[in-house]
Amino acid sequence: MSTRPLPIAIAHLDESCLGNGREGPNPGGAAGLVEIRHKAAIERRQFSIHSPKTTNNQMALAGAIALLQLLAGKGRRLRVLIVSDSEYLVRGVREWLPGWVARGWKRKSGPIENLDLWRALDASIGKHEVTFAWVRGHAGHLKNEFANALAIKAAKEQDSPDGLVPATFAEWLADERAKGKYLVDDPDATFTSLEARIASGEHLPLALEE
Repeated sequence: MSTRPLPIAIAHLDESCLGNGREGPNPGGAAGLVEIRHKAAIERRQFSIHSPKTTNNQMALAGAIALLQLLAGKGRRLRVLIVSDSEYLVRGVREWLPGWVARGWKRKSGPIENLDLWRALDASIGKHEVTFAWVRGHAGHLKNEFANALAIKAAKEQDSPDGLVPATFAEWLADERAKGKYLVDDPDATFTSLEARIASGEHLPLALEE
């Protein structure tokens, strides 16, 4: 009996912490652009979260957890590609996390920082088939820059919408193109290309070249 392949979702995440590493409470935000094909069209939604006292690394983990839980709330299992500029998140999931779990949540030396968040992320990953990939931040990656703008807004305003809401990506992109940016970028084509690579079963590298 054949089984239907899982739907594919691609999420571009970013995080922000205002005053990261400085003394005192540093507000932060995390956000993402989520793309999934619905019939012939590409549906885009977004989410954001915020915290009054955090770090960049904590927000990267919290953002991934929030995304996976929101997707799980839709009641179906997905194949999810999470694209982030956080090496801490991506390398942590792909290289460190399996060893921590195998050793009973212990490092070879010293405690695991942000252990509760890592545990929550591991549990959230189990709800889907998930791949994490890294892109360099602030390097002109269109969808990463959009996620970054959302994360900064959430950090500054300390306010976030509930759940996955219709994306403002098209309006943001139009504004950016009016400034002469991203004139040759084709967001539908980049989604379709990644979607095909995931569907083919390709093992995506840690550092993603779209």
